[in-house]
Amino acid sequence: MKRNTPGIILTIFLFLSACGPRNPQNNTQLEGRSAQAYIENKGSDTLVNLALAWAEKYQNDHPEVQISVTGGGSGTGFTALINGSIDVANASREIKPEEIEEAKKNGFEPIEFIVANDAIAVIVNPENPISELTLEQVSRIYKGELTNWKELGGEDRPIVRLSRETNSGTHVYFLETVIRLGSKEDKAIFSADTLLLPSSEGIIAEVSDNPNAIGYDGLGYVTKEVKMIALAETAGDPYILPSAETVINKQYPISRHLYMYTRGQPEGVEKEYIDWILSPEAQAIVTELGFVPVIPVETP
Repeated sequence: MKRNTPGIILTIFLFLSACGPRNPQNNTQLEGRSAQAYIENKGSDTLVNLALAWAEKYQNDHPEVQISVTGGGSGTGFTALINGSIDVANASREIKPEEIEEAKKNGFEPIEFIVANDAIAVIVNPENPISELTLEQVSRIYKGELTNWKELGGEDRPIVRLSRETNSGTHVYFLETVIRLGSKEDKAIFSADTLLLPSSEGIIAEVSDNPNAIGYDGLGYVTKEVKMIALAETAGDPYILPSAETVINKQYPISRHLYMYTRGQPEGVEKEYIDWILSPEAQAIVTELGFVPVIPVETP
């Protein structure tokens, strides 16, 4: 599966944003092909490559529409949506109640669209003999309670913990679902020595280089340079590897939706774009990039 390198992402972004300043009236009806509509799209780094692929395809077919896509994390996307500097926020977590309240104070209610599905893959270096872990074991690793791979049946090596940064929706999801095991009463946090990295690609690169490392990433970013761990909810449950099939049949224990949010109900070109993203044509791109579509897509 091919992925955009940072240089390619930058090139595509420059092309997508070449139309100049954002047009706040992007929901008006287009007057033929001479009219220009502009959609500003920002947020989740998990979604950024997929959002770039969608935008590039849509612009090829609709040259009257310009779409700017940037990452920065789900939290960054929600902040930008609330303050009115973007039209659509990408997110790998649900919007928080306090973020909804801030949006309402600014005169709108965020509208949620589930645009893809994903699994969080727990990954290690291929040299690591560990292939299976329970969620509790992963939780104890990231809380700092397990510090050496030999405690899990591996070699006598220190465990190096890797995580996305705190503005990442993937970071928040992993904290709530894995470290706290879904308990709202649990206030556990990442071990203080966890290394925070700014991108999904950064975690893949570090795990592939470091035989002591453990990390987590969206399924669409996992490469052959790392090894995915089969996870079980408890010690008595089957160990399941993440895949499109195990996400769809709900076997894999840490899968999630991926979202887009708009400032109220979308209209005009925004609505047309969201509707297209939920079409079979756009959902086929979801599959191509290693994520899981939200509607059935025929494979050739």
